[in-house]
Amino acid sequence: MGSTGTQSWLDKLEEQLNVDVDWMAPEWIKSMPFKFHDQTSNQLWVDIQLGDDSNKELFEQTTKELKDQGWLAIYTRMAVLMCKKNIDFIQGRVLLQTLPSKAYDTQATLDHARLYDKEFARAGISRERFCIKIPSTGPALNAAKILSAEGIPTLGTALFSLAQAIACSQAGMLYISPYYNETRAHDELSLWPDVADPALEHPNSPRIVQILETYKRLYKETGKEQPLVKNASFITPQEAMAAGEMGCHSATISHTVLEKLSKLPYDASKQPGEGLPKPVHAYKNANPLPERLKKLLSIDPLAGPNWDGKLASTDIDYLANGGAEIDEANEADKATKTRLADALTLFIGGEERSKAKVEAMLAKV
Repeated sequence: MGSTGTQSWLDKLEEQLNVDVDWMAPEWIKSMPFKFHDQTSNQLWVDIQLGDDSNKELFEQTTKELKDQGWLAIYTRMAVLMCKKNIDFIQGRVLLQTLPSKAYDTQATLDHARLYDKEFARAGISRERFCIKIPSTGPALNAAKILSAEGIPTLGTALFSLAQAIACSQAGMLYISPYYNETRAHDELSLWPDVADPALEHPNSPRIVQILETYKRLYKETGKEQPLVKNASFITPQEAMAAGEMGCHSATISHTVLEKLSKLPYDASKQPGEGLPKPVHAYKNANPLPERLKKLLSIDPLAGPNWDGKLASTDIDYLANGGAEIDEANEADKATKTRLADALTLFIGGEERSKAKVEAMLAKV
């Protein structure tokens, strides 16, 4: 599907899962000899594109049209229109994220997601071609439950635990995006677990396979579709390949790691393990977990030395009382507490920079 001749790591990974692009620049997406499935984004990527010269005219025009409706209306329409530039160059959906500054506000999250839905409809993009990213907090996931009932597709983001994944299932979400590495590890390499065999040795691999196995079990027990696991936050090509071996349904990958994957010739004999070809139906025909990874089901290095060995229970209603149970679980798990706060802080920074850009444009027009 990608390069001709020798199979690349990217080609091999596409056999095992759907490869998505975590970047918004249309020229880059068009330049790749590979049609990605989904195009994901976050407040940082939207902010970069908002400041790009290629969008200057569109930004001015949109600001003039919506100048009496406030910064968020302008930001939201711009985000959708910038995604529209990519829609013909991908196979699947474009994804945008609700305001991280409102991650603990159910109504504000609902309002922003519905505004995205309205803007996508205005842009001629159907609900089959977009998805709204929602932070995995109690209040925001309660908004996601309502959105799911309204037919608006959602993804649980800023997700670091099995408990959050169960809560997303209870909210009826289409996707979840567990972060393989914490956001800070991309800039602070001392926080990055640089291991030779990520599928087996990365401290977050156990949580990924526990989420996948729990979803498989829930599908078997209930017959209800479970969220598809879209793994994210990779630092190396080896980590992306690990997502394939673990059985993730898709992987959303930065343009820098995608370029590396496309240039590496695939040699199975040099890989620590190998994923299976993706099934026709993610849960009905789910692939078994590779034998060598089964030991991961009973460990959790991120939980610390005092972990009691118990996995999050699917019997708990994590969304009850405004999501009190999931917020309590997020607070109790040190890794989730820290990483969730760090992710929201990072994305709020992008949100604030974009707000400043919109306000500067409002002052000009």
